[in-house]
Amino acid sequence: MADSLANGNRKQRRQAAKDRSRSSGGDGSENDAPQIELRYPDKSGPKGKTLLDIAAERNLLREKPAEVDVVETDITAVNEVAAAGDADPIGPFGQAIFLAITLSMLHFTLDVLTYQQYSQAIEWNAIYKRTAMVVPQLIFVTSAFHSRSVSRYPLPKQLFLLAVSVASGCYLIFSANEHAYFAVMKRAPPVGTLLVWSFIEMNLWFSMSSLAAILGYLWWSGFTLL
Repeated sequence: MADSLANGNRKQRRQAAKDRSRSSGGDGSENDAPQIELRYPDKSGPKGKTLLDIAAERNLLREKPAEVDVVETDITAVNEVAAAGDADPIGPFGQAIFLAITLSMLHFTLDVLTYQQYSQAIEWNAIYKRTAMVVPQLIFVTSAFHSRSVSRYPLPKQLFLLAVSVASGCYLIFSANEHAYFAVMKRAPPVGTLLVWSFIEMNLWFSMSSLAAILGYLWWSGFTLL
């Protein structure tokens, strides 16, 4: 009797579990899963209002231009600071002094080379004195050409340097071929320094024009460089 009741209760429990599983969506097999239609996405654009449209209707985009202005102002400030950092840290006068010292070393070298060119005993005291005299002159000339007033007129500045370089180069060629060695020893160092300085200060095209003019004079006159 007890066994039959137990079997009956067991069957009822099994039947109740089956009923619950059917009412909740099936028996859990793959066939009971919902079927989703497969198709390509619609790329024709939104069919309704977008987030931007909704934000514009609610006046949520009014503050955006102000934020853009702030960002642009910050970028401008950063660019100004970067430009200031890229500027010459020693200034025009410091650059003129640096260039003058370099050119005075060149003058000293050319002075020594002219003595060796003509196999003369090097007079060091005279060379030191001439170099010391040329330094303040070079500082004055280079600082004048790096001043703001001269920098305002770049084309006249370049034309003047072109004339100086052509005149210096042609004179060096003429003096080395026509004058005595004493005159060459006296004039070659300052004129050669002036020639190099003018080439340093000139732009590329003016330098090439000056070099072409000097070589043209050398060919026309029939002189030699040695």
